[in-house]
Amino acid sequence: MPDSNNNELIRSEALRLGFDFVGFARAERLDEEARRLEQWLHQGAHGQMAYMENHFDMRVDPTLLVPGAKTVICLAFNYHTEARQEDPDAPKISQYAYGVDYHFVVKEKLKALFAFMQEKIGEVNGRCFVDSAPVLERAWAHKAGLGWNGRHTLTIHPKRGSYFFLAEIICDLPLLYDDPLRDHCGTCRRCIDACPTQAIAPEGYFLDAARCISYLTIELRAEIPESFAPHMENWMFGCDICQQVCPWNRFARPHEEPQFEPHPDLLSMRKADWQALEEDTFSRIFKKSAVKRIKFEGLKRNIQFLKRSE
Repeated sequence: MPDSNNNELIRSEALRLGFDFVGFARAERLDEEARRLEQWLHQGAHGQMAYMENHFDMRVDPTLLVPGAKTVICLAFNYHTEARQEDPDAPKISQYAYGVDYHFVVKEKLKALFAFMQEKIGEVNGRCFVDSAPVLERAWAHKAGLGWNGRHTLTIHPKRGSYFFLAEIICDLPLLYDDPLRDHCGTCRRCIDACPTQAIAPEGYFLDAARCISYLTIELRAEIPESFAPHMENWMFGCDICQQVCPWNRFARPHEEPQFEPHPDLLSMRKADWQALEEDTFSRIFKKSAVKRIKFEGLKRNIQFLKRSE
């Protein structure tokens, strides 16, 4: 039988490491989510993210990722900041990318938690995941009681909003499982109405990623279609609009992770500085940032596209 003491042991250590919420879900095939994913792919809503078509069975069944898996431990790590770029006309960066790349920061803490589990509980087999493998993170976050997936498709916690990174440990340790939270979006349509590219379906809960500004500025390797030029709202990397208008984010609190603090030059650069950006400046400001994913050429492409759309 699962030992509830193990749940509390893991939860307590996760909070000590800086995670904000921890939940536990039974590792099993996600049949309903599999149907939704199949529909999403069939409609081409993944754009040119061909990798989303790979490993379909693994995406919907964690026991294929970790044979013998019993539990998906789901964790949320806050990245919200009240820091803002000083020039209101400067091209904008999503706040999740202000500091050190979350893949490194959160993965390090996740590995520390897993090592703690093996030391305190005994032999536990499993794997750690931070947005880098075929795992349906938001589906698991919902099943583990970390929140509900809102109309914008992001996970919302009723006491803290949606500015969180999600992470998972899939392991063979049986634990007590949490209940999902019910949807609290009600009749609210703010994210749908605010999206400048109409990426969110009219009734919500379905995102056409190929129309999303985050996709256009990060995932899309080809040129951004000119039809989006009037609708970019000056975003050069990512987009926070659907979260900025969400009423639940009135409960968001600033993070307490020093590594997520932005490089000071990032906030002080003016519009003209970004338009004249050179590679050495890019390398200095984004040395350990998630922005490095699109490289200097990708960010320059985005900045030039914004300039053309003025």
